[in-house]
Amino acid sequence: MFSLNQRETANSDFLFLDIGPEDLQEAWQQSQKQSNAIARHNAYLNYVCLKNFLNWFAEESECEISVWPSFKRLANIWEIVNGSAIQLGQNRLVLIPNDDAEVEKLCVPQEWVDIPNWVADYYLAVSVVLDGDEDECFLKVWGFTTHRQLRNNGRYNESDRTYNLPIKYLTASLNVMQVTFGLNVQQQVPQLPSLSHAEATRLLEILGDPSLYSPRLRVDVPFEKWAALLDNDEWRQKLYDRRMGRLVEVASAAPVKNLGKWFQGIFEAGWQSLDTLINTESSNLAFGFRKRDRKREETKVSVEGIKLIDLGMQLGNQSVALLIGLTPESGEKVGIRVQLHPARGQIYLPPNIKLILLSQSGQVIHELQSRLQDNFIQLKRFTCPMGKGFKIQVAMEEMSITEDFAIEAFGNDNYE
Repeated sequence: MFSLNQRETANSDFLFLDIGPEDLQEAWQQSQKQSNAIARHNAYLNYVCLKNFLNWFAEESECEISVWPSFKRLANIWEIVNGSAIQLGQNRLVLIPNDDAEVEKLCVPQEWVDIPNWVADYYLAVSVVLDGDEDECFLKVWGFTTHRQLRNNGRYNESDRTYNLPIKYLTASLNVMQVTFGLNVQQQVPQLPSLSHAEATRLLEILGDPSLYSPRLRVDVPFEKWAALLDNDEWRQKLYDRRMGRLVEVASAAPVKNLGKWFQGIFEAGWQSLDTLINTESSNLAFGFRKRDRKREETKVSVEGIKLIDLGMQLGNQSVALLIGLTPESGEKVGIRVQLHPARGQIYLPPNIKLILLSQSGQVIHELQSRLQDNFIQLKRFTCPMGKGFKIQVAMEEMSITEDFAIEAFGNDNYE
């Protein structure tokens, strides 16, 4: 059972966690990643709350603990929505912080309740008390409710798109929550409508304006459309980038590349076959790939395309090479291998550069990040059926480049 840190209170079921000065400093640094004062305050409260809960759960629970969707993606959520999600084994908890020492109700943003991928099992009301000296700050957990209880018994407030439940209806002891782990406490919610790329682009232009402090409350944007935009990892990041004044989406509007044509030796602008590079270039890049080309028979790759990517002046004009290898398989499928290599005579990739595989809808499937002195990084090999597509993103700091690919018709005569 969870152990509770007791302060002077009439109800011994409440959980109290002390907040250290170092946590406040970290929270302030985290909050600077937001576009306006409201979002910075929201990020500050959420970071303090999340950090202390992660430390407490690590001591009290043997379950595997992680942040959903990931710690690095919290900034694009806190920019627009209050709350943090923790995956505790098979159970998801959403922490809803408030800076009032006394609260009357739990107010959960609709996103955490009605977006299927965001839904949690439990929702906790937390007061972040920062009125005293730095060494007297603490968290108070008023209790929890389940998704089913919140959706069935909570009052929906259309004006701020929240579900509200009076504090008196919460269960104070987290030990009771732990006893119910494994039970089905979620209420089924409708699936979101599909959002076309054109619709998403229009919404990003409207809602990406940083002067709009609460884009989630635009009355002319139905919640279902807003939720579909927010549920997409790529679009949510682009919304955040726009609000932060970052419009570095170098290839986001580029046409979809038909990889089927690569088997015919036809490459889109910016791309070329690896064979062409090796035969025409005398640079260190070509030499490095000429060396690895001897092993192509072992990997059974039929065709490889390469594109040089300039990381920009703010990153020291570094360049990397995106390499995609294709192998036709049975059932009109293509095996795909994606690698990222250093370019311009460099031996190692820049540290912390990301190579990301996205679905057609923009959901992250696989993500890698380079370490110090990585010669290259490679995504897990995957297959793509004819008629389907995927996206590859290269990202570093404020720069991101996304390439859209599809497997359209390719002739068997070209590789048999």
